[in-house]
Amino acid sequence: MRIKVKHTPHAKSMRLIRYFLGLPKKLIPSRFKGWADDKIIKMGVHSTTHIDAPWHFGPVVEGKKAKTIDEVPLEWLYGDGIVIDMSHKKDFEVITVEDLEKALKQTKTTLKAGNIVLIRTDRDQLKGKEIFERGTGMSKEATLWLIEQGIKVMGIDQWGWDLPLKYLIEEAKKTDNKELFWEGHLVGLDHEYLHMEQLANLKALPTSGFKVAVFPLKIKGASAAPARVVAIMEED
Repeated sequence: MRIKVKHTPHAKSMRLIRYFLGLPKKLIPSRFKGWADDKIIKMGVHSTTHIDAPWHFGPVVEGKKAKTIDEVPLEWLYGDGIVIDMSHKKDFEVITVEDLEKALKQTKTTLKAGNIVLIRTDRDQLKGKEIFERGTGMSKEATLWLIEQGIKVMGIDQWGWDLPLKYLIEEAKKTDNKELFWEGHLVGLDHEYLHMEQLANLKALPTSGFKVAVFPLKIKGASAAPARVVAIMEED
């Protein structure tokens, strides 16, 4: 999703200060060249790196109103990070429970409730249309399995949590399978969880031994929010 930002340089704001605020030129400090300003003209809450709130998946989760992004407890968004490497998965090849268990066994990693799990696909390196037309994706079963391990927040470094939408639509039509589309997301209709999409630089992280802090914009009633997602590692 494209974003558009309008930048106002220092010199242009100086004119606004003088004429609209009514400050005479002689009273403007000689060192002051005006203030820079910026305006976001267009930006969806699912643009860029973002975190989806339960409200995105549907209006009701676990029999109660789904949380919007401003209702998500902040303590959910800080915890020990775990990277699960799925970069070997081919485009349009779904990530399974077996894939997750195998990767965790190979790295001798045990998940604990409250961990923030990051699925590494290395699709953050894609450009242009490839960003949303290519990729792997989490299956319904793999998403549910993470939730069953006590994982409330998870994320992926590609355009979406599921297999690419265009591919899913084609497969649903081809197989006449109404359970195929958005299967990972729709786990959120029955189980309260959040996931992040369009993360980046997961290949720079170790498997474990770091903290993750997620800072979404607090937008009242929103289904998601652009987020600054930070990995915190202690220096050796």
